[in-house]
Amino acid sequence: MKTDNALRELICTLARSMFDRGLTGGSTGNISARTSDGGLLVSPTGTSFGRLDPARLSHFDATGRLVGGDQPTKEMPLHAAFYETRSTAGAVVHLHSCHAVALSMMPDADADNFLPPLTPYAIMKLGKVQLLPFFRPGDPAMGDAVRGLAGKRSAVMLANHGPVVAGKDVEAACNAIEELEDTARLAMMMRGVQASVLTPAQIIDLVTHFDVEWDE
Repeated sequence: MKTDNALRELICTLARSMFDRGLTGGSTGNISARTSDGGLLVSPTGTSFGRLDPARLSHFDATGRLVGGDQPTKEMPLHAAFYETRSTAGAVVHLHSCHAVALSMMPDADADNFLPPLTPYAIMKLGKVQLLPFFRPGDPAMGDAVRGLAGKRSAVMLANHGPVVAGKDVEAACNAIEELEDTARLAMMMRGVQASVLTPAQIIDLVTHFDVEWDE
């Protein structure tokens, strides 16, 4: 596992990269990652992904006590729910990415399997994505909704708000949430077209070959 200083730098580098490419703007989005001692580093409230300061990241110890840095994002209940229900979670990322939000507002959006099977990569990196209803930003009920999934999903889409992804580490979480946005963008591009999607047999082959969590 990376040293805490290296992890701080990596969090800020990845956040800046996503900001620079328009995956989240202004002071939107939040990110957290497990430290080597079981604590958490978290982006502070009201900060921009493009200007995170490694030294000012919120620092929680292994008991959940804030021990350093600025006050954390108001979405802490959402992050905590993933860490509590998924033992493999080493990082959580939440963005306000445009295409995923747009897809969440479509009347035919599938709540149980939000992303259509357009490419293998979203299946491999995310499994099934659960579409959750709209919650007021910062509402603890978002965390309750994630807990209600009992750890069966690594990714959720908050309707009219944005995606949230847990990964084994911060790089994996960022890669997966970018795949989610890319797939949503493809889905919006293909609306109104009879697109050729992956067949059920192809999906099962991917799930089996790459040992994907695939909640039936």
